[in-house]
Amino acid sequence: MSLPPGFLDELRTRTSLTQVVGRKVMWDARKSNQGKGDMWAPCPFHQEKTASFHVDDRKGFYYCFGCHAKGDAISFVRETENVGFMEAVEILAREAAMPIPAQDPKAQEKADRRTGLTGVMEQAVQYYRLQLKTAAAASARDYLAGRGLDEAAQTRWQIGFAPDQRQGIFNHLTGKGVSAGDVIAAGLAASPEGGGAPYDRFRGRIVFPIRDARGRAIALGGRAMDPNARAKYLNSPETELFDKGRSLFNHGPAREAAGKGAPLIVAEGYMDVIALSEAGFKATVAPLGTAITEDQLALMWRIAEEPVIALDGDTAGLRAAMRLIDLVLPKLEAGRSLRFCMMPAGQDPDDVIRAGGTAAMQALLDQAQPLVHLLWRRETEGRVFDSPERKAALDKALRDAIRRIPDPSLRKHYADEVNRLRWDLFRGARPAGARQGGYAQRGRFARGLPQGAMPGTRASLLAATGAQVEDRMREAVIMAVLLSHPHLVPEFEGDLEELHCAEADHARLRDAILAAAADPPARLREQVEAACGAQALENLFAQSHIAVVPAVRQPRDSAAAMQCLAEEFAKLSARRGAEREITEAMQDIGALADEGLTWRLSQAAQARQKAEHGATEDKAEYDTAPSGAKMNREERSAFDSLISGIEFSKPRRGPR
Repeated sequence: MSLPPGFLDELRTRTSLTQVVGRKVMWDARKSNQGKGDMWAPCPFHQEKTASFHVDDRKGFYYCFGCHAKGDAISFVRETENVGFMEAVEILAREAAMPIPAQDPKAQEKADRRTGLTGVMEQAVQYYRLQLKTAAAASARDYLAGRGLDEAAQTRWQIGFAPDQRQGIFNHLTGKGVSAGDVIAAGLAASPEGGGAPYDRFRGRIVFPIRDARGRAIALGGRAMDPNARAKYLNSPETELFDKGRSLFNHGPAREAAGKGAPLIVAEGYMDVIALSEAGFKATVAPLGTAITEDQLALMWRIAEEPVIALDGDTAGLRAAMRLIDLVLPKLEAGRSLRFCMMPAGQDPDDVIRAGGTAAMQALLDQAQPLVHLLWRRETEGRVFDSPERKAALDKALRDAIRRIPDPSLRKHYADEVNRLRWDLFRGARPAGARQGGYAQRGRFARGLPQGAMPGTRASLLAATGAQVEDRMREAVIMAVLLSHPHLVPEFEGDLEELHCAEADHARLRDAILAAAADPPARLREQVEAACGAQALENLFAQSHIAVVPAVRQPRDSAAAMQCLAEEFAKLSARRGAEREITEAMQDIGALADEGLTWRLSQAAQARQKAEHGATEDKAEYDTAPSGAKMNREERSAFDSLISGIEFSKPRRGPR
């Protein structure tokens, strides 16, 4: 049975030789480098104890330095499974999810035709090379020199020039005996729609040969010298040789360089690839005039596990990166992703290299961002999240994106990193108009211990006021109830995010609970313990006032737990809100009040703090309150008269 042209090439591209061979051998971990696809094992074809059997996964070939066996995935399956050629192809095709094409009696004829067309393309490359040396190509040579490409570099890349002639290449090739049909089939010329003589596709352009992974010329790319040309860059059309969605510029040399350890860089165009390669970044490829396709992505991952996408620092470059996210997410798996290296605004890799040299480009590559950070940037950049609805919309967009990742473990790691970024975004900034005293140090990594006490006593209740002791007790209740009722965390996630803990241990527990909020509730306690340690949980639940909280004692009573949490959050918010109001009022009238008034207001603040528990309760409740929260009739009367004696008029602004 004959196979259509290109089928075996695609099969070899989709097949990992390491996986095929790995079913038959035990890899030598000391000699092998899986990241580079450089694997060693004892030979499966002869008896030996040393690892002399070598697999180059990127090139798709194996070789034994002992018995000299060599071949590719097809030959390996044939030899180890004792099957024929077609049966080996069928085995690999099933594994690669590639249907075997129907029998094509003309397959050999098609293969011969492709070979003939590649010969036509090679003749065209040589013709264009010669044209670059003519007087008509002076401006093209000046342009290339201005881009830093001397004659040696032009030779390495076989750059040519298509003169501005209607039938230059057509007459040249037909004069050499090539049929007009083959010139057109190779994509070098086209026939007018209304009939007439064929005309050259490339005219007045610098020409770049496009080769497949095996180095055969399959197409051309041309850059116009006329600034008014309709298309600055022009590729060959789709032909029997060229499928632009399945091809990469500089594929073969980049694969070889990556196999020697160079990172794979994906640039936007020919000149970027050439500039990067000439600067020492040999493993560089580019898609051909289109956004990166699924097939091109598969080709890149066959070369390297984590290609670096180096895009121009303009709106189009950023937009291309954002589009690529949606293509990549459903195909991610452990050890197979992308990184993104954005050029400075208005520059491409060639500009960076000409301005700052190899070191400048390397510095940018070293700062390449992982895919998850670009996803976060896409969903947050230029947006304001100042309402619950906007925050919820962000959460939904991120959840929808992460759900597209097929690997559960990888999906969880993405969720963890997104939660961390979200935490930093919403906890890092003070609400508009809030004073530093009320919201200081609320960022996750900037948050510290309460100020005003020595380091050795900051965690002790002895260093706190009565109100602070009460706050810490309420914080402890909130943490204990949430850990006892993990299914309620989503309900109170917003309140927990806004909770400014006075106790450092409580802040750590709060962070751990929020970090685990996206995971199944049953795992909450386990993950909090992993983050904070078992001792932190023991200390929390060992507190005497925690042991008697009904919501903690009855972990199945969700209604009581919800009511308890709502009350504790509300009381904390009310007390701290009142404290802020007094503090702000004192600051506002401080410049206008005399010493007596300021003293009376400070006394009012102290009295109000002492009265926190009784502000909305009746006398009986005050009489049964803990001693630290009692207020007798005399204290209440003094408090009321003190407050009523102060005129809280709006302070004047500006000169009196």
